[in-house]
Amino acid sequence: MHKLPVRRVVAVVFILLCSISGFAQNSTANSYPSISGIYPHLAYYNNEGECGTGAVVPWAGRLWVITYGPHFPTGSSDKLYEITPDLQQIVRPESIGGTPANRLIHPESQQLFIGPYAIDTNRQVRVLPYTEAPGRHTGTARHLTDPANFVYHGTMEEGFYEVDVRTLQAKMLHQDGNIARRAGNLAEYSALLPGAHGKGLYSGQGVLVYSNNGEDVPEARTQFDIEAGVLAEWDGNDWQVVRRNQFVEVTGPGGIYGNKNPDTDPIWATGWDHKSVLLGVRDAENGWSFFRLPKASHSYDGAHGWNTEWPRIRDVGTSEEPDYLMTMHGMFWQFPGNFTASQSAGIRPRSAYLKVIGDFTRWNDRLVFGCDDSAQREFLNKRKIKGGIEGPGQSNSNLWFTDMNMPDELGPNTAEGAVWLNEAVAANTPSEPFLLAGWPQRAAWLHNAGEQPTTFTLEVDASGQGEWETLQEINIDSQSSQLVEFSPDTPGEWVRVVSSESTQATAHFFYTDEDQRPAQPNAMFSGLATVDQSGAIGGLLYGLGDNRRTLGISAVHFDENGKRTEGYYELDSALRLQSKDDGATQTFINEKFTIPEQVVTVEASSVLIVDDQERRWRLPLGAEEFTPLTNQAALRIDREVATERDLMNCHGTFYELPAENADGFAKIRPISSHNFRIHDYASYRGLLVMTGIDPNASPENEHVVISDDKKAAVWVGVIDDLWKLGKPTGRGGPWKDTAVKTNEPSDPYLIGFYDQRSLQLSHQSDQPITFTIEVEPVGHGPWMVYQEVTVAPGEIYEHTFPDHFQSRWVRFRSNADCTATAWLEYR
Repeated sequence: MHKLPVRRVVAVVFILLCSISGFAQNSTANSYPSISGIYPHLAYYNNEGECGTGAVVPWAGRLWVITYGPHFPTGSSDKLYEITPDLQQIVRPESIGGTPANRLIHPESQQLFIGPYAIDTNRQVRVLPYTEAPGRHTGTARHLTDPANFVYHGTMEEGFYEVDVRTLQAKMLHQDGNIARRAGNLAEYSALLPGAHGKGLYSGQGVLVYSNNGEDVPEARTQFDIEAGVLAEWDGNDWQVVRRNQFVEVTGPGGIYGNKNPDTDPIWATGWDHKSVLLGVRDAENGWSFFRLPKASHSYDGAHGWNTEWPRIRDVGTSEEPDYLMTMHGMFWQFPGNFTASQSAGIRPRSAYLKVIGDFTRWNDRLVFGCDDSAQREFLNKRKIKGGIEGPGQSNSNLWFTDMNMPDELGPNTAEGAVWLNEAVAANTPSEPFLLAGWPQRAAWLHNAGEQPTTFTLEVDASGQGEWETLQEINIDSQSSQLVEFSPDTPGEWVRVVSSESTQATAHFFYTDEDQRPAQPNAMFSGLATVDQSGAIGGLLYGLGDNRRTLGISAVHFDENGKRTEGYYELDSALRLQSKDDGATQTFINEKFTIPEQVVTVEASSVLIVDDQERRWRLPLGAEEFTPLTNQAALRIDREVATERDLMNCHGTFYELPAENADGFAKIRPISSHNFRIHDYASYRGLLVMTGIDPNASPENEHVVISDDKKAAVWVGVIDDLWKLGKPTGRGGPWKDTAVKTNEPSDPYLIGFYDQRSLQLSHQSDQPITFTIEVEPVGHGPWMVYQEVTVAPGEIYEHTFPDHFQSRWVRFRSNADCTATAWLEYR
């Protein structure tokens, strides 16, 4: 018999052992229930007002996870978790909690630094006590002069420590603001740098770079567009402010290992202001350069900086094929690993997401996202449309496992942003570059609010090498605006704008994805009751506290006779829905989580919202059957299901709704439209849970969980499943047979992010009426004229908006008193 060589025998045995081990691990993993990439048993809880995921790192054959509470510089009930390949969760006994989000793999000592812990290749955990290095640890970076023996730790309140990688002895370089704070200082006080709420830390090119993303002043809790944040660097002696804006991630091609060539490799920084996303890059020879990108979501805005968690740029590829993924303002981005100021091509939008992500990684050929799902406190995210609803009884979050292609498969990457926003612009001074490449439909709104005409010149950098060419010149009169379309074949990685005159100007870019989603819901939603059904299994939802770690459900049944109570049930980590004898908890849920009445007004033309600042907004209508159910408070309208932003379900459309401190309804974004009578919805163990189930629902759909007695039922998935519910549609307008006053603008009506939009204008006057159609693409920018149209008596003016047209809001004016209708259809 032929014998294999010994080395080949060893190799074959090793492969067989790996295969058997992998089979066993997968078999064990498959024994845990999972829904839409969520394993409920992996959820983590703490006893604090928030339980976010600070870092997620594969190391020593395990996945390591740290969680954080909101402001705990000296420790908390949070834990260090070790996840085995077969998805067992081990709570490490060394856990000391806190508010950590730092991580660095240190090759020389073969350790993972994560939070206040150092973990070796044998999974032995050592602790850097908060008594030695107090603060909310936000970053760990390689040392500038002795990287083999020391690392830097930085905190959110600008405490900086030099840590010996072998002894873990910490030398304080600057005292943490929590220790230095005195009476009269606010909670995020630090005297070292402007801004507050530290985020990023990275080293290279002879400097340590640090970022923060907020401002510790009372105004920051209500005004989203004040000066806030900082990007700064330290050369070992002195600190220097690089830029005064809100910055988060600071990293480079080396990621959590540090740059391989620290003297020459670039350093990247991401941030934002009230206009757009900011991207900075530091080159060794030329220093910092900055670029701008559009925002998919404004839920991350807020001058305090609390709404972002930790956006990241991370290599999720392999050693042979690096693949950098960036998360920023609700968008997954493809990021080029060779990005520099002179080689800036290749950034591309992938898809929009709704989860709040603190960190992510590649592990066992899947992406794993550590999320911030369900905060007990809800912090500043209060509004009257939610009523007096409470947060969950106990903060909790989870990991989200997806395939490698998921970042391309969620929401449309439609996004917008500005280089100038109603601001003073100097003549012949180019704006910062704004990303142009990556969308099929692109347009820009240019507005001259000055007292004289000006010429706006659009220039493009075709290759990302900093070589600018004139694309187009647009002459715009004083107090006038123009929509400029970029054809699909317009070249250019970046675009910038130059004004021939000093003026007050807006240059706002709005890019539109081709929304290929069908209008019909995905099969995963089968089992939800439709809005025209009288029968449905509903229930009010509440994540229980006191370490009970289940979801409480006060079940009700709807039928043609009204609503009747069915009892109290709980959903556990194994997704078993069981009847419980707990009248006290059921009463608590019924009292504290009742659906508020009359928080929106459904009119014949549209849904009227009056927000907490008494601003008026109008949203499209869905099916007529939603109106009585809304008026009867039979449908939850608004709730927080991802930390510090709301999910709104109004008249058949789900919306992402930023907190009021991030400008609220002004920045609302439709997610999907539907025909379901969803009674309530909530976050639980990383899942989105909804009630309003068809009594005849089939148990074959894994997303529908039914109790044994058939009296309670829920739908379970993740918030990002809602992109598959159906593309946004609607009908309505600000006027329907409305008495209109001369030159008095209508309420703003939502038009952004919809497909196939058409308009009808009519009136009942016996004289021609001239209507002015105005748009506001941002939410807090100037109103601009789109068109003026004259409509004869008895005429119905019809207009189809072109594919490249985008604006968040539209409104109308009339040149005379009349009774008018402005009706829009979104198909």
